[in-house]
Amino acid sequence: MKPIVDHIQITVKDIAQAEQFYDRLMPILGFDLSKKVSATILEHDLYVVEYLHENMDFGICSPRTVFMNNTVHRRKPGAFHHLAFRANSRKEVDELYQKIKAIGANIVYPPQIFLEHGPNYYATFFKDLDGIKFEIVCNIPLINDFTKN
Repeated sequence: MKPIVDHIQITVKDIAQAEQFYDRLMPILGFDLSKKVSATILEHDLYVVEYLHENMDFGICSPRTVFMNNTVHRRKPGAFHHLAFRANSRKEVDELYQKIKAIGANIVYPPQIFLEHGPNYYATFFKDLDGIKFEIVCNIPLINDFTKN
């Protein structure tokens, strides 16, 4: 088996509000909104919206009714910590950062080198409306980054 992620689903606090945010974010990350699907699964007390892509599907889920007043925190046991998307160049990280900033994402760190992850780890970090953390990263030596940015 190859360790390839097929899909990821995260639970958000307010699915309607989150869907509006992700409808703006996912095209920036390469997802085509015409391939978005949704479903209600009553026996699981679940509404899910999935953004489909040939490389990976990404979904947002409603919380169970009994949990809808809980707070989201990425450091709770069993919680989703963050998701990193790989960029092809530092220039692409910079371009995506500008687009993500423009849709109102909470920017945690603008694009920069994060030496704690290595000398070539160039990334930006941001959060969605629930505080779920995402990252755009390019971790290749600048000499191999043909955009020279």
